[in-house]
Amino acid sequence: MAIYSVLTKKDLAKIADEFALGDLTAWSGVKTGSVNTHYRLETKRGRYFVRIDEVKSEIEVKQEIDLLLHIKKQGFPCVQPLKSKTGRFYLEHQGKCLTVSRYLDGEEVAVETMTAGQLETLGHALANLHLIGRNYKKGIDNRFGFNRILATYKDIRRQLPSHLKHIVRVLDDEFSYLENYLDNNLPKGIIHGDLFPDNVKFKGSRLVGVMDFEAACRGKLVFDLATAVNALCFVEQRYRIERFEALISGYESLRPLSLPEWDSFPNELRFSALRFTVTRIKDFYLKKTDENLGVDKDFKEFYDRLLILRREKSGGMEDILLAMATGYDYRKYQKSKPSK
Repeated sequence: MAIYSVLTKKDLAKIADEFALGDLTAWSGVKTGSVNTHYRLETKRGRYFVRIDEVKSEIEVKQEIDLLLHIKKQGFPCVQPLKSKTGRFYLEHQGKCLTVSRYLDGEEVAVETMTAGQLETLGHALANLHLIGRNYKKGIDNRFGFNRILATYKDIRRQLPSHLKHIVRVLDDEFSYLENYLDNNLPKGIIHGDLFPDNVKFKGSRLVGVMDFEAACRGKLVFDLATAVNALCFVEQRYRIERFEALISGYESLRPLSLPEWDSFPNELRFSALRFTVTRIKDFYLKKTDENLGVDKDFKEFYDRLLILRREKSGGMEDILLAMATGYDYRKYQKSKPSK
């Protein structure tokens, strides 16, 4: 949620009128997040979010809106796109799609202060999304699947300066490894793809809503969970086993992982870290940072995670691997023996 497209007071007043939001009383740009532009509006009728999609095509925006409408109807706590006075869920603004939703009350919780109860709640919510998504039959292309990320890496690799040659060697090796060892036969469905602390809001222990479905698509469910682990269970340069256990406990209370998913979990963690390393290199490191945008995400945050996951650097991975090795409860899947 950065500011790439500037909206004037006149623009925002027109948007408020187009969506029948009431008279504009206050507004501000939101300078956190990454790839899209967001503004916060206040009118006499309430508070709202305006989003300008900076990367998606019109078809992709329509797919995201359709997904949000579906999961909201199923009771999932997500933002609800609003209709304009002409009955449309988005408008065109300078060749880009603009959408409006109600502002979600609640607080974003810093990862360091997130409680075990909140982590368990997020695990439960992610499993709920995966179960709801089973009924959504429309396909949404995965822009961040392995082949897409590999293509992105090949495109940016030649742009990387020579002083990053050690990092390039590690990334080269990781792509070679994962190309051979990622399991593509795992359960798939609708995934959020970006369950980070700044994409959820709480009121105390209650989850108010999940935001930013920009990366949502059809993909491997365990990859979505792995991304949540990388985002929520890594604090002060270490994976924290107690956080991992809370998140997984919440998830498995609704959807227990299968043995193949447990076996693949370490590699999915690695691919998730690789994915964010590569996209942050592309979106931030290789672009000149404009301080007015208010966002500059360091790819080394996820590169460091990748080194730990590759067991080239200490950081709590041993505890996580042990938890994964023992996490599959065979008793839940054993067929009961017929009584004699």
